[in-house]
Amino acid sequence: MSTETYRDVWGIPHLRAGSARELAFAQGRNAALDRAWQIEVERHRARGTSASFLGADALGWDRFVRRARLEDTARRCFTALERRDAETAAWVRAYVDGVNEGLPEGARRTPEFATVGLGPGRWNPWTPLGVWLGAHILFAGFPAKLWREEVVRHLGQDAVPLFATDGPGTSGSNGWLVTGDRTATGSPVIAGDPHRFIEAPGVYQQVHLSCPEFDVVGLAVPGVPGIAHFGHTGTVAWAITNAMADYQDLYRERLRRSDDGGLVEALDPDGQWRPASRHLEVVEVADGDPVEVEVVETARGPVIIDGDEAGDAGPVSLRYPPRVTEDLGFGALLPLLRARRVADVDRAFDGWAEPVNVVQAADTEGGLLHRVAGRVPVRDPRNGTRIVPAWEPAHTWRGWYAPMPRADVDGFAVMANQRGPATPLGVEFAAPHRADRLRTLLDTRSDWSAPDMAALHTDTRLGSAASLLDLVAGLEGLDADCAALRGRLLDWDRRMEADSTGAAAFAAVRGAVVRRLAAHPALAALTSPPAYPEVFHPWLALLPRVAYALENLLTARELYGIDRAAIVAEALAEVAANPPEGTWGDTHRLAPWRAVPDPSYDGKEPGLAGDHDCVLCTSAVPGLTDRAARGPAARYVWDLACREDSLWVVPFGASGVPGAPHHRDQLPLWLAGGLAPVVTDWNRLTKENEEHHDEQ
Repeated sequence: MSTETYRDVWGIPHLRAGSARELAFAQGRNAALDRAWQIEVERHRARGTSASFLGADALGWDRFVRRARLEDTARRCFTALERRDAETAAWVRAYVDGVNEGLPEGARRTPEFATVGLGPGRWNPWTPLGVWLGAHILFAGFPAKLWREEVVRHLGQDAVPLFATDGPGTSGSNGWLVTGDRTATGSPVIAGDPHRFIEAPGVYQQVHLSCPEFDVVGLAVPGVPGIAHFGHTGTVAWAITNAMADYQDLYRERLRRSDDGGLVEALDPDGQWRPASRHLEVVEVADGDPVEVEVVETARGPVIIDGDEAGDAGPVSLRYPPRVTEDLGFGALLPLLRARRVADVDRAFDGWAEPVNVVQAADTEGGLLHRVAGRVPVRDPRNGTRIVPAWEPAHTWRGWYAPMPRADVDGFAVMANQRGPATPLGVEFAAPHRADRLRTLLDTRSDWSAPDMAALHTDTRLGSAASLLDLVAGLEGLDADCAALRGRLLDWDRRMEADSTGAAAFAAVRGAVVRRLAAHPALAALTSPPAYPEVFHPWLALLPRVAYALENLLTARELYGIDRAAIVAEALAEVAANPPEGTWGDTHRLAPWRAVPDPSYDGKEPGLAGDHDCVLCTSAVPGLTDRAARGPAARYVWDLACREDSLWVVPFGASGVPGAPHHRDQLPLWLAGGLAPVVTDWNRLTKENEEHHDEQ
C-alpha cells in the first residue's frame, strides 16, 4: 500500500492514502511515530501492566484493571466485532499493523523508553479497544456510589443531595451549536472544549484523514483509529460532551468458598448458589515484589472490591455494558468518517455504546442534531445511586433504554454536562453555571463567526461565587482588616482572570472555608475514607467533596447545626491576617499528568485563568491546592460555511517527543485563548514522506 504524510506549520499530521484501510494503517503508523510513549503507556494501562515500569504508584490501577477484566473485555468486543462487522474489524487491524510498524522508530525517538528501561511492545487487534475502554471505564463515575454509601451510613439519605455535583474524577466538556440564523455567514458553527485531566502529551491529537471515500479533520484519541468525538467532513461536523449518564452498577455479592479457596460460588437472584469464575494473576512491579491478584467474576460482573477491602459489608462486583454486550461501539467509527449529512451522523451514533455522550451535529444543508448516544441499561432506580444486593431480583438489568433522548435546536443549543436531554439517564449533573453563562453570551448577538468563539471559550465569569459572597456580605462586627477584605471581595468583578488579585483573594477565602467545613465535627465521620482500593480514593476524600459541593453546602436550609456564617467569618479573618501576595495565576498553575515526572517542569508550568465553574474550566481542588490538573484538553470551532475557516488548538503540541519543534509550540496559543487555523489544502502543506508497504 502507499500512503502520504504531510504537515502544516504546527506539525499536525495530514494523512492521505488510496483506501480507508490503507489510511487506517497510516494513522496507526503516525500515532506510533508521534506518540509512541503515550500509546504504549495506554496499552500497558489497559492490560494492567503499567506498574512493571512505572513502579508501585501504578499498582492500584493495575490491580483494578485486572479485576475489572478490561483486556479480556476488549478481546471479547473485538471478536464480536469481527463477527458483526468484518469491514470495521479489518480496518482496526490495519491501524494496529501501522502501529506495530512505527513503534520501533517511535520508541527510538522518545527518551522516556530509555528512562524506564522499556522496549516497544506488540499491539494486538483488540488493543485499540482496550485503550478506549481504559480511558473511559471511570467516565460514568461509578465510584460515586461508594461515596453515597458512606454518606448514607454516617449522615443519612437526606445528606446525599448536599454533596451532589460534578465532583472529583469526572470529566466534562462545553459544547455549543449556533444555527445559521445566528451567524454572520448564514451557516451553523459548532464549538467547544472537552474538559479532561491535562496530560503531557495531550489526550487528543489533531489529525487530517483523507482517502477517496472521505476527507475528515478532527481530534483523534492516540491509539484508536478514526475520529470519534470531534470531526468535520466538509459537509457535516459533530461534537460531543459527557452526558453524565449512569450506566454502570455496583452489586454487593454473597460469596462462599471451598475449604481450599479454589472454588467460589455466588448467590444469584433466584436464590441459587452458582459457580463464579476464579483465577490468579501476577502484577509485576518495578523495584518491588510481584503482587498476586485474585480475579473473580459472578453473573453480575467482575468483583472489583474483595471482602477484606469491603469490611463487614461484603465484596462488590461491577456490571458495565461492554462486558455484557461485547460491544464498545466501534462500528460507528467508519460511518462517522463517511458521513455527508446530519442523518448519516445520527445513524452512526445509533450504534454508539461507550461512553454515553450528548451529540451535536450540523451540515451544510441546514440539518441539525442534538441527541444522546450510548447504551444505558433499564433497571431499578436504586441501582443508580447505591450499591445494591446482587441476590435481589429487583436489581437485574431489563434491556436497554430506547429511544435515546433528543432535543430541538432553536437559534443555539448548549451542552455543558448540565441537566438537559440526558436527565432521565443520570443521577448527578454539573451545576448549571457554565451552561447558563454560555446561553447568556450567545443570546447577545445574531452575527456570530468562527473567530468570535474564542471569547466564549475563555470566559472567566464565576457564577458559583455568589453563594460565598452573599454570606460575606452579611457579616457584621468585622475589624478593619476583615472589613477591607470584604470590601475588596464585594467589589471584585467575579472573573477568575490570571492577573486578578481579587480572584486570588476570593480563592484564598474559599479554600479556608472548605478546610473549615471539612474539619467540622458534624462531618467528622466522613474524614477517614473506608478501606476501599486506592484507585477509588479520589471519590471518597471529604475535602474535595466539600470543595466541589460548596455551593450546595452554603445554601442548604440547614447543615447539621454548622454555623456557616461563623465559618466564613473565620476564613475571612485568616486571609485578612495573611493575604495572598500575588494574583490568581501565581498559584493557579497548570499541573499536567506525566507518566514519568519531568523535574525540568516542576514549578515552571504557566499560570492559568478560569476555575471549575467558569466556561474556561480549569479545575483545582479548593482548600487543597490551586494547581489545575483538569481543563480544556482541546478547543475546536467547526465552521459549516467553509471548513478552512475552522479553528482548533491543544494544550501542548502535535508531537509527543520531548524537545521536538512541535512538542509544546501550541501552549502559548492555548494559554492566550488563541486558535490555529484548520488547513486542508494540500498545496499549503509540506510533504514529509511517501511510504510503500505490503498490503496488510
